[in-house]
Amino acid sequence: MTTYKAFHKASFEANKLAKRLYRQVGQAIADFRMIEDGDLVMVALSGGKDSHGLLDILLGLKTRAPVKFELVAVNLDQKQPGFPAEVLPRYLEERGVPYRIVEEDTYAVVKRVIPEGKTACSLCSRLRRGILYRVASELGASKIALGHHRDDILATFFLNLFYGGQLKAMPPKLVSDDGRHIVIRPLAYCAEEDLAAWAKIRDFPIIPCNLCGSQPNLQRAAVGRMLKEWEKKYPGRIETMFRALAHVAPSHLLDARLYDFVHLRADGEPRADGDIAFDTEVPPARAAFVEGR
Repeated sequence: MTTYKAFHKASFEANKLAKRLYRQVGQAIADFRMIEDGDLVMVALSGGKDSHGLLDILLGLKTRAPVKFELVAVNLDQKQPGFPAEVLPRYLEERGVPYRIVEEDTYAVVKRVIPEGKTACSLCSRLRRGILYRVASELGASKIALGHHRDDILATFFLNLFYGGQLKAMPPKLVSDDGRHIVIRPLAYCAEEDLAAWAKIRDFPIIPCNLCGSQPNLQRAAVGRMLKEWEKKYPGRIETMFRALAHVAPSHLLDARLYDFVHLRADGEPRADGDIAFDTEVPPARAAFVEGR
């Protein structure tokens, strides 16, 4: 009986998690019009838990979405030592997913250019991005889907705040650097812990990145630890901070490019952008990422 109860509970939790992830991804796609009728969506599949989860959820949504779209998975084999090149092709063929494996020795480039002990992620990311844009053009893909999630977006915000002096995060949808592609992040509302749990349930063939994984002192890793500590000490803080990214008040910041402070005049009329800096009312959640936790 105990085993049956445990199995029933695990099945219930898995179903609950699946509903939450599908709802959040569907909501993000709808909120930002990420996928449209007739799109060919190129999913950048690194082999990590997040990109696996992205492909898996999009495959599920493909059968039930109100718009018709197609998927193609693209993996960049960067020639890292020990990379199991046979794992992803076998997995994708078993699932019947069209795919392309692109072999580019970016590992050697990064190792040659970046001094030992220095952060390699920036150069590695630029090299990957350029290759993905090229492949998207070759495939005729109308959208490029990346596996960044809620926690990635929030961590990027704090990285820019602490180290870049900017209020800037990862947008859920953008035009690529070359101006030719639309890049989307359908996991924008999903928590990393949920994606990790989903990866275990679905038993994805995870391939770790040895290049980035060998750099434990990355600023992003430090910010990630900070966020986890905050969430542990103050449950719900991450959701509150993330929600703030969708409720920006330019009149209460300092950027004169976003708000016309110079020509601001008192005209005797009540203003919606008045002295509301310490209002206690929490703005309503715009999407489902705050529901069902």
